[in-house]
Amino acid sequence: MIDLLVSLLNLALLASAVRLTVPILLTAMGAVYSERGGVVNIGLEGIMIVGTFFGAATTHLVAQAFLSADPAAVPVIAPLVGMLAAAAAGMLFSLVHAVVAVTFRVDQIISGVALNLLAVGLARFLNILFFGVATQSPGIQGFAPLAIPGLRKIPALAPLATGISPVIPAALVLVILGQWVLVRTVFGLRLRAVGEHPAAADTLGISVTRMRYAGVLISGALAGLAGGYLSIEQGRGYLEGMTQGRGFIALAAMIFGNWWPLGALGASALFGYFDALSLRVVHTGVPYQFITVLPHVASILVLAGFVRRAMPPAADGIPYSKEEV
Repeated sequence: MIDLLVSLLNLALLASAVRLTVPILLTAMGAVYSERGGVVNIGLEGIMIVGTFFGAATTHLVAQAFLSADPAAVPVIAPLVGMLAAAAAGMLFSLVHAVVAVTFRVDQIISGVALNLLAVGLARFLNILFFGVATQSPGIQGFAPLAIPGLRKIPALAPLATGISPVIPAALVLVILGQWVLVRTVFGLRLRAVGEHPAAADTLGISVTRMRYAGVLISGALAGLAGGYLSIEQGRGYLEGMTQGRGFIALAAMIFGNWWPLGALGASALFGYFDALSLRVVHTGVPYQFITVLPHVASILVLAGFVRRAMPPAADGIPYSKEEV
């Protein structure tokens, strides 16, 4: 029993869990912004897919441009531009969902499903167009890893203190910033008002359409950033199917986190741990297919026990029209 507990709390496993938490966390943060404004965005999986391609493709192209001129700048400039391109592509792709769901008031679930299907075909088409193959891009170089100076010299803590992607602390900053924005800023209060009672917000002069667009676009940028992290920092290149349903897991993390950034952080860490655990126990006698489904089973179990106590925004998923009020 003690050996089992030690293996489950292994520092290398926890370090892997931290790395695998980041894409779920960033996407869950995006879902918080969208649903706090009253728009359900299950197209986050598709937005992540778009982010994985554009992140990897941009990093590759920028690296090729800098390779002969300034090779030392490649580990800094190329992945940074790639991450920004992934966020921009995610935001642009989410604009489709915003137009369809907010302006034309199409069913938000149908719009999100269409977005997911479109993303798979779009990423494959663009990869063939740019690189001549359907399912993967050329290998790329990610950020130079960071290390915590004091802790990296302690052998027991080395797995947690070395090889840290700069995106990890940036994601934590985004969580704290997101919590502050939603609680303390005018923008956050207006976004939450639109998600709770859009008609009342409208009577106070708050543009429901503008705020909902903002929430969806922010969700797209964060999900695209998560996709860029997957391809640049974890996969070192685009690979078809590399998101593995993390966009849907992020939605579960958002619900489990009760539609708050700090709550999404805790839930994402839980799912990230199960994701890391599924990779660690893959060499046991248990069938591989069962092991890889662990994060999704954890999502279902968590939601089954929690969803009845969750309190979504009152107008979440409900289209708003001033004429119908």
